Amino acid sequence: VQLVESGGGLVQAGGSLRLSCAASGSSFSIGAMRWYRQAPGKQRELVAFITVSGLSTSYADSVKGRFTISRDNAKNTMYLQMNSLKPEDTAVYYCNADGERTDYWGQGTQVTVSS
Repeated sequence: VQLVESGGGLVQAGGSLRLSCAASGSSFSIGAMRWYRQAPGKQRELVAFITVSGLSTSYADSVKGRFTISRDNAKNTMYLQMNSLKPEDTAVYYCNADGERTDYWGQGTQVTVSS
């Protein structure tokens, strides 16, 4: 399984971005999925989680009410809608997916929020 993120970029504070994570390969084996982020000098942190059905989601406190995770299993794609962005949201964002025997990671996409 390969995961490829896209949609990152530079945005002003208060703006929005939508990240995508496209899965290819044996994507039928993918289970729950997550978005993580890692800011310079900080540990990678879990941002959002979504079950395989998409019916259950959870968020880090820092993004609740601003970010929305979703997935389209027909397109093998997960999304992260990010609104009301803040400079502290600046990080490399990674998607992660549960597989049958291991989990998978994308290469990351940079999100930079200017003040």
